[in-house]
Amino acid sequence: METDPGDEYHSEILDIILLLSSDPSLFAFGLGTVFLFLLLISSALISGAEVAYFSLNHQDLEDLSKDMDKKNSKILELLNTPRYLLSTILITNNFINVSTIVLSTFLLGGLLKDLADWQKFIIETIIVTFLLVLFGEVAPKVYANANNLKLARFMAPPLSVLKKLTHFIGLPLVSGTTFIEKRMEKKNSEGTLVSLEDIDQAIELTVKDTKGAKQEIKLLKSIVKFGNVPVKHIMRSRVDVIAIDKEDSFKEIISTVKKTGFSRIPVYEETLDNINGFLYAKDLLKHLNADASFNWHSILRPAFFVPETKKIDDLLREFQIRRVHIAIVVDEYGGTAGLVTLEDILEEIIGEIKDEFDDQVEMEYKKINDYNFLFEGKTMLNDVCRLVGIETTIFDKVRGDSDSLAGLILELAGRIPELNEEIEHRNYIFKITAVDNRRIKQVKITLPSSAVPK
Repeated sequence: METDPGDEYHSEILDIILLLSSDPSLFAFGLGTVFLFLLLISSALISGAEVAYFSLNHQDLEDLSKDMDKKNSKILELLNTPRYLLSTILITNNFINVSTIVLSTFLLGGLLKDLADWQKFIIETIIVTFLLVLFGEVAPKVYANANNLKLARFMAPPLSVLKKLTHFIGLPLVSGTTFIEKRMEKKNSEGTLVSLEDIDQAIELTVKDTKGAKQEIKLLKSIVKFGNVPVKHIMRSRVDVIAIDKEDSFKEIISTVKKTGFSRIPVYEETLDNINGFLYAKDLLKHLNADASFNWHSILRPAFFVPETKKIDDLLREFQIRRVHIAIVVDEYGGTAGLVTLEDILEEIIGEIKDEFDDQVEMEYKKINDYNFLFEGKTMLNDVCRLVGIETTIFDKVRGDSDSLAGLILELAGRIPELNEEIEHRNYIFKITAVDNRRIKQVKITLPSSAVPK
């Protein structure tokens, strides 16, 4: 007569149960092992749930809200109170981990009674901790990171129950952390602000030393300082502004546009302090065949005026709102101080921009070697620093109200220096190579060895 394999399996289980029941200590060990296994599974699920819930992005939440079944509703409900959800997970996980360690110590106590104390310590502490961290923390969190939505749905019902069970324990914890957080925020708001030097050091420490690290560091520092740069530091000064007289004929303005190659040119009446508007080259395209009597004033666009003290981050926002790329910079008396463009603002962050229409160098300068440069005195100081590769803020304490290289030298000397005179500041040597009675025309800059990038 054939026996059923199932009957043999049941018979083996029955024999194990009878064996365990005949020896109480053996029964306790077996039952404890089952509980230990369940605790490890519970620890893995709770640890994975922490990663699963707090790694859900905005798109995942939108997808859940579109399909509002029971589990999805519970997920969104739990995430509506993230502090209580986190406290529930942490309280439960700590309770499970402590129970796991206590139970494992109890189970191993009888088995390890004949071993030395140091051997017991290794097995009970190091090995048990390793298994708990591996199977109860690391492995489930790696899985949850790749299957966050799946695990979040699976754990939604038990977490909802656990949240209610741990509410009275979690309430004082959440309230306490909220109180501490508010106190810290108040203290930080009343404390000293982080200096730009501290941020610069943090950037250099944070950015890894890779092939493009220097360029990345330079870009990050430019972004940090972006909001503190006034318009007057990046504008084209009044003496370099090319403008059209309102009295010029149509033929003359066509010639000016062709000669300069600029897409937007200011138009003034009598003096440069009285700007009437901007002439856009693209507006002239449909009138190229017009006769000399064409009233070109009718296509002028209104001018946008900004004070020279305006910060360039605010100006960038205004350019975006007004949908313009150029503005006239005025001084405290309302006179024209210069002109600033969208390109000037972007160059303050990413460096000089050259396009296919830039046939010649905008700023006249010559690099003699790594340590010596020759500049026109009217060159903007920010541009000088950028071209020689030094920080644009290095002369801020001595530049005063000056914007150009010549202005910096006048601030340092307190007078118009003589030809071939050398002025030194922080090991930077400025030699006057061309000067007249009224202004500094050309300057040779010698950098200290510490300022030259290796």
